[in-house]
Amino acid sequence: MAKLTADRILDGAVALADEIGIDALTIRRLANALDTKPMTIYHHLPNKDAIIGGMVNRVFEEIELPTVDTAWREAMTRRSGSMRAVLGRHPWATSLLDSRTNTGHAGLRHHDTRIGCLRNAGFTMSMIGHTLAVLDSYVYGFALQEVALPATSGDEIAELAQQMVNQSDAGEYPNLMQFATEQVMSGNYDFADEFDYGLNLILDGLEARAKLGG
Repeated sequence: MAKLTADRILDGAVALADEIGIDALTIRRLANALDTKPMTIYHHLPNKDAIIGGMVNRVFEEIELPTVDTAWREAMTRRSGSMRAVLGRHPWATSLLDSRTNTGHAGLRHHDTRIGCLRNAGFTMSMIGHTLAVLDSYVYGFALQEVALPATSGDEIAELAQQMVNQSDAGEYPNLMQFATEQVMSGNYDFADEFDYGLNLILDGLEARAKLGG
């Protein structure tokens, strides 16, 4: 068996949280998953807070981060898409990435690079604040909704829409029924495609506001 290290503990903690969620993660369950004892874990990381901090840092490390000299729109697009994918793999992290005072070096580098990219593009500090808030709210919200949906595309979502149509009164909900039958059940609908559409709408609005000085 591989020697227990802080890195191995954090890898195990992330994997376990992916499986059971962050609320169910305990030191005892982590120790069992690593085939060790709780006190052995404390030899490498002092407490659960340090473990969660390390897990959050691990998640930040997975997010693609363009350099500060990347064109701002390309940088925000790539980072937003990468962050959505990462949160899809680690949905437990959504509530933690921006809620901790001890973000870790990867999180600090992440925020610093994004701010630097926008500064290089001529964004004012006020406009940078607007941009970060709006983009993060959109990405976090979309990722949460995407994970929560029972299906997002293909036969599965068409079948769910069909069940809704069968169980509902078309006369009482005519608009919803029309959307379900003509859009969702068309065979070409994929909720995941809405991410890029919404992101471009936001970037268009931010670009227009930035040109006006915020």
